[in-house]
Amino acid sequence: MKKLFTIVALIALTAGGMQTAAARQSHASKQAATESVAGVFDYYLLTLSWSPTFCLTHKDDVQCSGKGYGFVLHGLWPQYAGGGWPESCPPVTTLSAAETAKGLTLFPTPKLLNHEWAKHGTCSGLGAMGYLDAADKAVAAVKIPEELQPFSKSYYFEAQEIADLFRKSNPGIPSNGIAVICSGPELSEVRVCMGKDLQFGACGKGVKTQCRSGDIRVPPSR
Repeated sequence: MKKLFTIVALIALTAGGMQTAAARQSHASKQAATESVAGVFDYYLLTLSWSPTFCLTHKDDVQCSGKGYGFVLHGLWPQYAGGGWPESCPPVTTLSAAETAKGLTLFPTPKLLNHEWAKHGTCSGLGAMGYLDAADKAVAAVKIPEELQPFSKSYYFEAQEIADLFRKSNPGIPSNGIAVICSGPELSEVRVCMGKDLQFGACGKGVKTQCRSGDIRVPPSR
């Protein structure tokens, strides 16, 4: 009996060790699969921020110093079709003077420019100037609806109406290629999905409208 018990114990310990090793290997595989690698992604998410809403809670930001912005570039974000995104892909380099000058023709503030390059731009695999050129082309490809140009009083729309206005002004955007994001009762962002070639396309998993039902407020420019 003692010999039988010893054999059973050894089998259990061996099986436990194999399971532990398998678990470690599985964890390592998952960790490797989620490591951010520059250039390894499926599509871009062009994010346009409605500046007046940002300025409701950031009144001292340089972006909000009476410049009258409507939509501004928040970022061009590499995305995975299955959900999620890479970020801060090594090597994270500092923007040169020429790259910063280019970036400030696109982003409203140096702080936002540097943040977006470090977190998202590094994952494009294009280098800084290549990423900024791509962001420039992406912004230029989207026509802002006349109804959503900067204005001096609040307007109210349903989220679907805002998406429809963008699709009317940009017929190439598919019905599943745009998302409207709100901050409480106010419009915060419009996100447009684009392929690596910067052509309009469908959004991946997890990209969807995030607004309450009914009318949402679109604050006036500051």
